[in-house]
Amino acid sequence: MLFGHEKIEILHLPTPLEHLENVSKDLGIDVWCKRDDLTNLATGGNKLRKLEYFLKDALDQGATMLITEGGAQTNHGRLTAAVASKYGLRSAIITADEYPGEISANLLLDGMLGCDVHFVKDMESGRQKVIDKYTAEGEKVYYVPMGGSNELGILGYAECAMELDKQAREAGIPEAVIYVTIGSMATYVGLLIGLKECGSKLRLVGVNVLPYGEAGREDEELLKALEGYCEKINKFYGRDFGITRDDFIFTTAYIHGAYNNAVEEVRDVLYYLARKEAIIIDPCYTGKTFEAIVDGAKKGAIPKGSHVIFMHTGGLPGIYTKHHRVELEKELMPYMHIEDH
Repeated sequence: MLFGHEKIEILHLPTPLEHLENVSKDLGIDVWCKRDDLTNLATGGNKLRKLEYFLKDALDQGATMLITEGGAQTNHGRLTAAVASKYGLRSAIITADEYPGEISANLLLDGMLGCDVHFVKDMESGRQKVIDKYTAEGEKVYYVPMGGSNELGILGYAECAMELDKQAREAGIPEAVIYVTIGSMATYVGLLIGLKECGSKLRLVGVNVLPYGEAGREDEELLKALEGYCEKINKFYGRDFGITRDDFIFTTAYIHGAYNNAVEEVRDVLYYLARKEAIIIDPCYTGKTFEAIVDGAKKGAIPKGSHVIFMHTGGLPGIYTKHHRVELEKELMPYMHIEDH
């Protein structure tokens, strides 16, 4: 139980904290990887830690169906569907994206898991229509917010922070800096709260991948959103977790102009990590976060000898999304040696 809330134990925890020896030698910094991509349902990912708590709440309420929303290729939607399948519930994903013209990547896995995907024109009205449809069919619907990002959703990564603090101390890097993606914010904020709660010496840097606000005001808009999120969390739990504006350390330098866009610099670090450590990261979330580490080391923003922990939050199916896949295929074609027969 954490902060008064129980969970259904789905995962094989703790996930490993691995030393990236080859990358460390190459970059001149001490790089470790928290392998939350190795969580054990439907190719894994960070959302499963949050879903342990959502599942408990859903089952306590007698739910027969989980519904969530996100982009057409939402990792969170795929893992919500996975949890539903594992525990005998129906599932559906609502997206305002257009149908991409093919069933690939997460959409392919959604279908394999028996999850309905609804492409709607307007999310606000579409969400209610979809929920009403299944309610009329006799389902008790439990709605999981986009990205698992609400007051309950922070619990999975508050718990992870405590797990990681113990691992870091055992590894002899108690004051390392954690680099983690900021998307829907629950992973970043959960880690921040968990580190604060256990008195950890680990520090946290968020790498934002979602544009917030007007050009030139991204940092201020993200800061306001994070503060608002923490205010809601304090109110929900009836306590002050002690998070102040100074605790929010992040960068918006690796958005590259848009969310989930195909970017050459990000693909370069995908190849780099694969060829140095045989670890696969995705072009939307973890690729941009790992780029921040590589770029920071090369430019001296991360001092030589620093201890860094890369939070690998999963997202493997993202490399099979069409607009990323076509660029990867073009660049990797030289590795294909095809003989005439």
